[in-house]
Amino acid sequence: MFELLQYSFFTNALLGIVIISVAAAFIGTYIITRRLVAISGGVTHACFGGLGLGYYLGINPIIMASVFAVAASAGVEWMSQRYRVREDSATAVVWALGMAIGVVFIFLTPGYVPELNAFLFGNILTITPNDLWAFAIYTIILIVFFALFYNKIIACSFDRDFAQVSHLPVKVISYAMTALVAVCIVLTIRLVGIMLLMSMLTLPQMIAEMFAPRFKMMVILSMIISIACGVTGLFISATINVPCAAIIVILFAVIFIFGRVFVSFRQ
Repeated sequence: MFELLQYSFFTNALLGIVIISVAAAFIGTYIITRRLVAISGGVTHACFGGLGLGYYLGINPIIMASVFAVAASAGVEWMSQRYRVREDSATAVVWALGMAIGVVFIFLTPGYVPELNAFLFGNILTITPNDLWAFAIYTIILIVFFALFYNKIIACSFDRDFAQVSHLPVKVISYAMTALVAVCIVLTIRLVGIMLLMSMLTLPQMIAEMFAPRFKMMVILSMIISIACGVTGLFISATINVPCAAIIVILFAVIFIFGRVFVSFRQ
């Protein structure tokens, strides 16, 4: 099994899992505490519009997906605050619109789009050193942002009304975190694909929430769970020759089920 470490594509995949697990721990904990799971799902599917437009125009699809993701997440935040539109309703708009735009432009793109399956289902073994650098730079920016504004992020996550009364920069923090969530989604598409992305941003955090009620402990515990399941899933998938992303999600689900059973018995 450890002979796999001789191959650069496998070590790149391992490093990718570790780096993105760190980023997903921060972003996913914020998503869970803010109850933004539905919004994140909408932004994830809105990326499909950017992918389709990127292929049609011959532009790097990751760049176009990033533009669509940031625009979609900012649009949901703007509609919910400016026009008092319910966040789930605004999410449905960007979700449907993004998918529709993606389908139209992929249909108009001449020929077959071979890399589309990688974005839909993920292919972690195709991670390149450039991807690792992008993940690493993003994760460093994310950690620095949390270190500088940790208390403000916590206040905005758990009680926005209190944060506004306390004259904290709620809008600035919300839009900044919205952009960071969008970028994380785009970068993670290459790791697990659109179809399975949400599991990495929710399941480890839901498991951690059962045992660690505080934000900081949730981040640390979800990070450990993500790395452990990610690395284990990668070795299992390489051994039995099945898609890695599916194995990782199954491991998350199994741990979540056992965690719920354990908590229920303990109570």
